[in-house]
Amino acid sequence: MFSGQRTSRLKSKLVVMDHQASRAGDAPAAPPELLAAPGYVVRRLYQAYLAAWVRKVDSTLTGPQFALLTAINATPGTDQRSLASMVALDSSTMTDVARRVEDQGLIVRKPAATDGRRKLLYLTDRGREVLAAANRRARQLDEVLLEPFPAQRREELMRLLTDLADHWESL
Repeated sequence: MFSGQRTSRLKSKLVVMDHQASRAGDAPAAPPELLAAPGYVVRRLYQAYLAAWVRKVDSTLTGPQFALLTAINATPGTDQRSLASMVALDSSTMTDVARRVEDQGLIVRKPAATDGRRKLLYLTDRGREVLAAANRRARQLDEVLLEPFPAQRREELMRLLTDLADHWESL
């Protein structure tokens, strides 16, 4: 694990612990202006999600790496640029994420037959194994995260979150 990743995970855990302490009454609550700001609430959700991911899914495989492996599994032999678009990563982040999972032996990048500059990505056997195990744990985490909502409300919530993400990406 890289020290930057370790530091980032530690910060995420500390923020979640800080939030839990404030909910327990040990620290002041956030000002109402923050609680009314969608960006603040989304950031809280994301921080809590990252901490839960590390605890329950995988402490070394990041969300973007998981997304990339999932997209490659669904569309093997797709070029890196198209995969970046599929998983909502900019090209420089995609290059870094692809390099990291390649270094871990989870994918291989092969030049396209028609254009050697285009790299086509494929899962290795190890990549398929890691993805399958992480995917099982991620689906279990999904159940825990959405536990407060019955099935119909979960579908509605996911639809609303997707609509919101689409809107924010268009700004």
